[in-house]
Amino acid sequence: MDSVKRDAMRKAVRSFYGQAVTQGCGSAGCCQEAAPQLSSIMGYGADELTAVPAGANLGMGCGNPQAIAMLQPGEVVLDLGSGAGFDAFLAARQVGEHGRVIGVDMTPEMIERARANTAASGYRNVEFRLGEIESLPVDDNSVDVVISNCVINLSPDKKRVFAEAYRVLKPGGRLAIADIVATAELPEQVTQDAANFARCISGATPMADLGAMLQLAGFQEIRITKKRESADLIQAWQRNASLGNFILSATIEAEKPS
Repeated sequence: MDSVKRDAMRKAVRSFYGQAVTQGCGSAGCCQEAAPQLSSIMGYGADELTAVPAGANLGMGCGNPQAIAMLQPGEVVLDLGSGAGFDAFLAARQVGEHGRVIGVDMTPEMIERARANTAASGYRNVEFRLGEIESLPVDDNSVDVVISNCVINLSPDKKRVFAEAYRVLKPGGRLAIADIVATAELPEQVTQDAANFARCISGATPMADLGAMLQLAGFQEIRITKKRESADLIQAWQRNASLGNFILSATIEAEKPS
C-alpha cells in the first residue's frame, strides 16, 4: 500500500472518530450510543461500567482487554487508540498510584475528551498523548503491558504497529488486545465502501496473517482466541448478522522475550 493511500485511510478514520466524539455515534459501526449495553456484551462488568468518568465510555470496542491483561500494581500500561479513555481509566485503577497508564490516540477530539475526563475525575496516574500507533510517542523498553481495543484493525500498516509495540515493551512485557479478525474474504461491495474501514470491518486481518506479523516483530507465546460472545457482539455492534460469516471478535496475546 502506497503512502498516499495510507494517509487517506488515516484521514478517514480520524474524521470518523472525531465526529463520533463530538456529534455522537448514532448507528455508526464500531460504536453505539447505547454504550453500557454494548460494553456488557464485550465482557465488562457492571462495576467497571460505573467506575470510569462520565463520557469516557463511548461504546467503542469489540472486547475487554482488561480481562486478559492481568494487570498488577505498579505496572506501566500503554493503551493503543485510547479514545475517550475508557480502558485507560480502568487500567489506572488496577495499577494503582505507583503504576502509570499512557493512552495514545491520533484523533485530537478524543485526546481533548480524555484529558478533560482526567482533569474532572482527578486521576494522577494516567496521561493521554496525541500520536499514531505506527509511530508511538513512547520511549524504548518503558512499558510492561500494551493493551488495545478494536483499533489495530484500523491501521493501514499493522506490521509497523506490532514493531512499535515490541519496541516500547520492556523485556518480558506483554500484549493484551481485543480486535476484529477476518475468517473469510469479505464481499466486494463491503470492501469497496470506504466507510467500512473506519467501522472496523474491511481492515480485519486473517488470524494466520496476524500471527505471522507478531512473529516477524519478535513476539513469542502468541495466542489468538475467538471471543465466546463474538456472534452476539457483531450482530449488536454492526446490526448485520451476516458479517459474522466473515469477521469475529478475538483476543490477541503475546510476549516480548525476557
